Amino acid sequence: MAVKYETELYPALKAFWTARGYEVKAEVRGCDLVALRPDEPLPVIVEMKKTFTLALLLQGLERQRTGAAVWLAVERNRVKKGAHNQRFGEIADMCRRLSLGFVTVTFYKTKPPVIEVWSEVGRRPDMVEPGSFASEASAHYGPSSAGSATAAASARPAGRRKGTAKLLKEFAGRSGDYNVGGSTQRKLVTAYRERALQCALALRCSGNPALAPRQIGALTGVANPGQLLRSNYYGWFRRSGRGLYTLTPAGLAALTEYAEAVAYWTSVFPWAAESTAADARSTGESLAAIRETSVAAADPEADPDAYSFEVTPAASEHEPQQPDFSGARSAPHPAPEVIYR
Repeated sequence: MAVKYETELYPALKAFWTARGYEVKAEVRGCDLVALRPDEPLPVIVEMKKTFTLALLLQGLERQRTGAAVWLAVERNRVKKGAHNQRFGEIADMCRRLSLGFVTVTFYKTKPPVIEVWSEVGRRPDMVEPGSFASEASAHYGPSSAGSATAAASARPAGRRKGTAKLLKEFAGRSGDYNVGGSTQRKLVTAYRERALQCALALRCSGNPALAPRQIGALTGVANPGQLLRSNYYGWFRRSGRGLYTLTPAGLAALTEYAEAVAYWTSVFPWAAESTAADARSTGESLAAIRETSVAAADPEADPDAYSFEVTPAASEHEPQQPDFSGARSAPHPAPEVIYR
């Protein structure tokens, strides 16, 4: 079953790494998938494509500059027999020489996808950590495939350590996985955008028409909110006076557009949870009043509780260019079957 978009590979790959104890986030500093585990100092980067191409190989080599363990992932289409991108044995040999991991994902109509691990990122066999992914892989690949991530980290050049630090900083700055790996022409929820959303949430829930940056910082804990508000990169904020800022219509719309991330921060901040609950009660009372008025106008003797009204949001004017894979971000996916080659 051929996939149409790269994003279709992401749920299976995320489940694969999550089942091994990794925290997974998509589209971190341009990387399709980044996985991190507390007992391993180096992150894992996975780059995805529908088929194996030279561009994918060069992208993997470029990602190695960060010092992370880099994997390449493609679909294994059972229909394309004999095609150049199906010579996975030869591709795996090349990836081993280049210290790249290589996996394929096979999709079926009636059962979960199957992930085949063809090449593990090369590590020394005498430094395998018990219980790590490297030790699991060494049982399948033999002594030439496993080793210590700690030793690799200490041997990295300074430039690579700096690249890893930037990757880990962005990873830690995100509260969750709100993107889908392989996405194109989509707005991403980055650490910076999340900080802007926290500021917008404070302005909406504070009950004041305008707030100073220090007040927003006290509510949210965002570092240097004044610079974020002054730069106004997304157009969400407007200066309403000396040292005071308000929320623009675009900022209000953003709180709805990025509802998943906003819901997380609403649960973190008690003042946001209280304001949201009050708004919900007010909305419920307003709908109840509208229902009673409508029923009374139609039939003065009717019971309003006997009628139900359904409110549906208006359809978007622009259809997305790719299918919605929001379930890949939040809903748990069963671990796919894994085969080691």
